[in-house]
Amino acid sequence: MYWRAPRKDIAGPARQSFKARMRAIIRNGPAPGLIGYRGAEPVGWVQVGPRPATPNWNGARRLSAPIDAGEADDAKIWAVSCFVVPRAHRGQGVAAALLEGAVKWARKNRARFIDGCPVETSDRAANPASIYHGVASMFESAGFKEIARRRADRPLMRLDLGSRTNY
Repeated sequence: MYWRAPRKDIAGPARQSFKARMRAIIRNGPAPGLIGYRGAEPVGWVQVGPRPATPNWNGARRLSAPIDAGEADDAKIWAVSCFVVPRAHRGQGVAAALLEGAVKWARKNRARFIDGCPVETSDRAANPASIYHGVASMFESAGFKEIARRRADRPLMRLDLGSRTNY
């Protein structure tokens, strides 16, 4: 809910309602993300959806802010804003598979572009708390291109879904 809830709710008492609010989002759609499974076991989750669904991710002072402020309200521009992969499943390609699924889901839902703001790191042992946005090399391998850089280690990347050369 961090990227979806109003900023005042993140640390406030409204935080108590996050589970109920997430259930409502799921019930009303569009789905807020995808769950990856290995057999019947869930092994990861990726938050993906239209940029307007994640207003905090679009904030003007965020590293992930769109280049053109109008893109924050464009439901055809999607964003991959968060990955969760439990420790037991890390280092096995789960996040890359989730990204592949996110791209397919965005394309199926007629998104024009999908953005990400991953961490650029060569440290395979990077703190998971710092790489929940994904890593830049994974996005590059999926065909994403850098469109902005607001901090040395955080490129804003975009995949043009009109191109069929990707997933």
